[in-house]
Amino acid sequence: MNTSKGRWLAAMTAVVAAIIAAPVPAQTNELTEIVVTARKRDETLQSVPVTVTAFTAETIKAAGIEAPRDFVAMVPNMTLVEVQNVGNSFITVRGISQARNSEPSVAVLVDGVLEPNPYEFDQELFDVKQIEVLKGPQGALYGRNAIGGAIIIHTADPTDHFEGEGKVGIGNGVSEKAQVAISGPIDAAGTLKYRASLNFYNTDGYLENTYLDHKADPYKDYSGRLRLLWQPNDQWSADLRVFRDRVDTTAYYYVIPRNDEANVFSSFTTPPNANDVTSPIQTNNLGADFRDVLDTAVKLDYNPGYGTFTAISDYNHTKEIDTGDAYDFRPIDTSIANQVFFTFVPPALGGTFDESQSQFIDVTTYSQELRFTSQKTAGFSWIAGAYYVHTDRFISTGNLVDRGQGIPPVYKTPLVDPTNPFATNTNVTFLADSQSNNAWAVFGDATYEFNPQWELDVALRYDEDARANTTETPQNFLPPTSGAVTGEVRHETFSSTQPKGTLRFKTSDDLTFYGGWSRGFRSGGFNQTGVGAVAESEGKLGVHDIFQAEVADTWEVGAKSQFLDRRLSANLALFHTNSHNGYFFFYESTTSTQNLGNLDATYKGAELELNARASDRVDLYASFGYTDGKITHMEDPAVIGNKPPLLTKDTINAGVQYHQPIGDGLNGVLRLDFQKIGQTWWDPYNVTSRDPVNLLNLRAGLNAERWSATAWAKNLTDKIYNAEFSPGGFLWRAPPRRYGVDFTFKF
Repeated sequence: MNTSKGRWLAAMTAVVAAIIAAPVPAQTNELTEIVVTARKRDETLQSVPVTVTAFTAETIKAAGIEAPRDFVAMVPNMTLVEVQNVGNSFITVRGISQARNSEPSVAVLVDGVLEPNPYEFDQELFDVKQIEVLKGPQGALYGRNAIGGAIIIHTADPTDHFEGEGKVGIGNGVSEKAQVAISGPIDAAGTLKYRASLNFYNTDGYLENTYLDHKADPYKDYSGRLRLLWQPNDQWSADLRVFRDRVDTTAYYYVIPRNDEANVFSSFTTPPNANDVTSPIQTNNLGADFRDVLDTAVKLDYNPGYGTFTAISDYNHTKEIDTGDAYDFRPIDTSIANQVFFTFVPPALGGTFDESQSQFIDVTTYSQELRFTSQKTAGFSWIAGAYYVHTDRFISTGNLVDRGQGIPPVYKTPLVDPTNPFATNTNVTFLADSQSNNAWAVFGDATYEFNPQWELDVALRYDEDARANTTETPQNFLPPTSGAVTGEVRHETFSSTQPKGTLRFKTSDDLTFYGGWSRGFRSGGFNQTGVGAVAESEGKLGVHDIFQAEVADTWEVGAKSQFLDRRLSANLALFHTNSHNGYFFFYESTTSTQNLGNLDATYKGAELELNARASDRVDLYASFGYTDGKITHMEDPAVIGNKPPLLTKDTINAGVQYHQPIGDGLNGVLRLDFQKIGQTWWDPYNVTSRDPVNLLNLRAGLNAERWSATAWAKNLTDKIYNAEFSPGGFLWRAPPRRYGVDFTFKF
C-alpha cells in the first residue's frame, strides 16, 4: 500500500473511530431512510441486495449537484471524462469504460424511461428529486449497455397544490444561471397535475486560448421539461414527459505538447505525457458545437389489485454538429499540416495549408416497453416484460482546408471544388455512414423471500440487436485500399442472454449480506467504412470496420450495515469481472475518424462507503474504491498484462457538512467535499498514465424557510490537470477553479 493511500485510510479509520467513541447527544436524529427503485420496485437502500449510491433531494441541493460530473465525483470507483464535444462523455465504472461514439457503459433512466442515446447524457440537472447509481452488470432488468451499471434519475413530481421555486446565480467566467419550476393541479378534482421547469446557463468560459486571446470553452444551455400526471383513480395513471435541450459551445481545443515549438517534429519525439500542463491551448479556430435534444415519453400504469401493468413509449431525436481545428491543433503557420503534410500544393492552388474538421451526428430512436410487476404474495413477486427500440443514425466526419477563413459545418454532403481540390474550406477527407437498427428484448425477474432472513432473486433477459450500416461516403472519398463502395449495406446482429442471480441474508434490519453473479452485454457496431483497411495498412492491430459486442461476467459479494442507533452506515462490496471484447479507442489520423477495437480484460476490486450523523449539526461521508485490471487478450500480444484503457486505480470521496442555527429561522450551512481520482491509464499500450488528482469543493450558505443564499467554489485549489489523454498524444484540459453565488426562493 502506498504512503498516500495509507494516510487516507488511516484518516478514514480515525473518523469512524471518533464517531463510534463520541457520546450520543439526546437530540441527535438517525440517518434518513432512503427508498430506491433499483429492482423496479420500492425498497430501502439498506435492504436492497445491489450496490447503490443514492442522492436525495436534500443531498442534491446541499452538494450543488447540477450536472452528471457533480454526482459522479461522489461515487467510488466511478469517473467521468468530458471531452471534444458535449455529446461525448465517458463513464467508467469499476474499469468498464466507454469511448467516443460508442455504446454507453451504463444504462440511464429518467423517470423510469430508458435514454436510448448516450449523446444526450451530459446535460444540466435541474428540478431533480433523487439520483441512484447502481454498479455491476444490470442488464437482466435494464438491458443491453447496462454492462457497468445503471443511473436512475427521478425528477420532481407534480404537486397537489400550486408551488414554485426559482434560482439565480452568477460566477467567474462571466457565468450566469437562472432556473424556475412551477407545479400544481389543472382540474378542480386534482386528477390532472403539471410540473414545468426551465433552465438557462451561460458562461464566457474558463480556459484561455492564447493564440486567439479568447476563452476556449464558452458554454450556453437552454433546457426545459414539462410533466403532466393524470391519476383519475387508484388504478390508472398516465405520466407524459417532454424534455428539450439546446447547447451552444465549442469543440476540439486539444493540446499536443512540443519540446520545441519551432520544430514540428518534436511532437513526434516528445514522449507522451498525460501530466503535461505546460503547453497552452492555441488553436486558430474557436470552433463551434451545437447539440439539440428532444425527448418525449409517455408512461401508463394500470393496477387491478394483483400487480401493475406498465407501458412506456419514448421518442428521442438528438443531433450535434461540431467544428474546430484538426491535428495538431496549432496556428496555421506552425502546424505540422502546413509545414510537412501539404507542402506539395503549388501556389497556383493556394499553397500549403492547415486543416480543420467537422463532425455531424443525427440520431432518432423510437422505443416501447411493456411489463407486468406483481404484488408480493406469500413472499413471492415477479416481473416480466418486453422491450423494442428502433434507431436511425447518421454520422459524417471529415477534414477541411483551413487558411484562416473559418470552418463551415459539414452535414451529409462534402464541400468540394472540382477546379481546385485544395480550395479554402473544401473537404480533404470525408466519411459518412447511416444505420438502421432494430433491437428487442424479453426479460423476467423472480424474487422469493423464504423467511425474513433469506431471499433469492433470479433474473434473465435476452437481447438481440440487428444493425444495417449503409456507406454514404461518395466513391472518390473512400480509401482506395478498402474495396468499399458507395451505397454498400453491411448487416450484423449482436445478441446475448443476460442472467443474474442474487442471494440476500438479513440478520436484522440493520445488517444485510448479499452475493451473486451477473452477466452484462453491450452491442457491437460499425466503424466508418474503410477504416479497417487503412488501419491494417498502417500496422494497427485490433481495429476493423466492425467492432464486436462485449460480454462481462461479474461475481460480487457485499454487506450493508447500520450502527449507533442508525447514526452510522457502512457498506462494503467486493467484485471480480471478466470482460470479453471490451472497447478501446483508436484515432485514425489519415481519415480523421474515431474508431473502436476490442480486447479482453479482468477487473477486481472493492468499495467501502460510510455515512454518519455525528451530531444534530454534523454530517459526514467517506468512501473508498479500488479497481485492479489487466488486459488478457488482444490482436497485438504486446499489450497483454497492461492496464485496460481508462482504468482508474482508486478513488476517494469524502465530505463534511455543518449546520449552525443562527436565529429568526436562519440556519448556516458549511460543506466541504473532497475527491481523489487515482492513477489513470488511457490506452492499451499504457504509453502514459495520469498521476492522482485531488480536488476540493466548498459551499457556505444561509437557509431560511423560503429562501437560501450560497457561495460556492469548485476545484477550490485551482488544480490544473488534463481530463483526458487520447491516443495520438491529444490532451484535453480540465476546467480550473470556478466560483459564484446562488440565490434560491420559493413562491
